[in-house]
Amino acid sequence: MELSPFVDIGWLKSHREQVVVADVRWYLDGSSGAQAYRRGHIPGAVFVDLDRWLSGESGPRGLNPLPTPDVFAQGMGSLGIGDDSTVIAYDDAGGVIAARLVWMLRALGKSSALLDGGISSWGGPLETSVPQPSVAQFSATAWPASMLASADDVDQFPGLVVDARNPERFNGSLQVPSDPQPGHIPGAVNVPCRRNLDAAGQLLPATQVRENFYRADVTDATATISYCGSGVTACHNLLVMEHLGMGRGRLYPGGWSHYAALENRIAEL
Repeated sequence: MELSPFVDIGWLKSHREQVVVADVRWYLDGSSGAQAYRRGHIPGAVFVDLDRWLSGESGPRGLNPLPTPDVFAQGMGSLGIGDDSTVIAYDDAGGVIAARLVWMLRALGKSSALLDGGISSWGGPLETSVPQPSVAQFSATAWPASMLASADDVDQFPGLVVDARNPERFNGSLQVPSDPQPGHIPGAVNVPCRRNLDAAGQLLPATQVRENFYRADVTDATATISYCGSGVTACHNLLVMEHLGMGRGRLYPGGWSHYAALENRIAEL
């Protein structure tokens, strides 16, 4: 099923039996996404543990490096997501977290999209029972190098490096514990992914979202590298640009948690 990176709740309800719904709630403050899921989720949704299945071990590669293809394949298969599945993912943060799963699947050529508006768009009763999906066949496939960037790529990139974090982290006025130093990659521009959303967590009209990127001179995603703190919310900007017809950019998975910890990398404020 060929999909735009975003679908609305009407689309999901009309295709519910044809897709796997994935709950990808996760919180930077350490709160449990699994507990939030057990308190109530979209009926039939499976819980995707970002730390276990969508990230490798934190360390020299940053806080949330991409998992190995084998780990990702194991996780997807265990949740009933197969090579031919269509996955609709959501969270309670306007999609900025669930975007990680959607980007990963789409990077591998799989059918996946974000539910615009997330869990709040469901509008009906939530479910507390946990489904037991049958194990599916999901092939381990190498992450496509053409869609990824390293720290050296960032330093030498002739296009635009786009930071998806909030302005206060970008300009260094706020340093969270995961930031090795305050500020941003020298020369980067700031397009905060959360400014693509309205108060309900739904995408703003396309003209307004484009303006968020145009203000930073971002008009062509193919000439961009997207990053954030650790390669999670950066995926949202990549999906939004694709949704707007701007093409597909590259992800720097290490993000600021990797770049700012490297020797001889000095932040810009």
